Amino acid sequence: NVAVGLSRLGVKSGFIGKVGDDPFGEFLRETLEREGVETTGLSTGRGVRTTLAFVATRSDGQKDICFYRNPGADMLLNAEEVSLAYLQTASLFHFGGVSLSRSPAREATLHAALMAKGQGLLISYDPNWRPTLWDDPVEARGRLWEPMPIAHLLHCAEEEWEFLTGTADLEAGARKILQAGPQLVVVTQGERGCYYDNGAARGQVPGFQVEVVDPLGAGDAFVAAMLSRLRATGPPRGLAREQLHEVMVYANAAGALTCTKRGVIPSLPTAAEVEGFLRAREGVRAPG
Repeated sequence: NVAVGLSRLGVKSGFIGKVGDDPFGEFLRETLEREGVETTGLSTGRGVRTTLAFVATRSDGQKDICFYRNPGADMLLNAEEVSLAYLQTASLFHFGGVSLSRSPAREATLHAALMAKGQGLLISYDPNWRPTLWDDPVEARGRLWEPMPIAHLLHCAEEEWEFLTGTADLEAGARKILQAGPQLVVVTQGERGCYYDNGAARGQVPGFQVEVVDPLGAGDAFVAAMLSRLRATGPPRGLAREQLHEVMVYANAAGALTCTKRGVIPSLPTAAEVEGFLRAREGVRAPG
């Protein structure tokens, strides 16, 4: 979703992962390619099934996600299938905690992130705490913290925050994460917008009021939009409050637009749509 979101915003993107040799895998590969996402890094596992995710959105907007893996092809990606030459073509590497839940994908993910950092890429990490993927919450928390020293940027949804940090307090939790290595922490808060903290500048950026059709995918749209701006701004630690506010307003707009349509990939906005949305709401760019 993030790779497609970036492509929709005019940023060339690629995806590293693994699907099965089944119709679901073919569908996912074709979807990425149709959306302009480069699939050189997408492997096909012979004799294994593509992992499926079933998502239910509750009346309060929270999501219940159930993964079907037995085992899933995504779990079987190994470090040898991640190409250094491929990573060297990029400026940004984004990864999530889903692939940390099982080996050998866990080792492949960390290997790729370390190689990417060694090549000077901006490293973005989303822990994506999904309880159904883990046997032990204590182990899960430890595994999700393991990549912290590698990442420059950490994004977390508010509903995952207390599990990850051990506190509901955003400033205290962000301070804990920043001490572990990341230079910027961003917490998405649904309709309330987002919180950001890079140690020197922190703030709350309100969301946009829209008629919500389906909130699924808003977080992915937010991350894609945020990354599309941060990839050109320099190290997150050095960004001023005004710069961060501008980035978060843009990301909030992308997330809000995604809520106005049904489905994730079909609802991800283009750069023209985000800019048009913001022009229609002049005045929101000034720091609050």
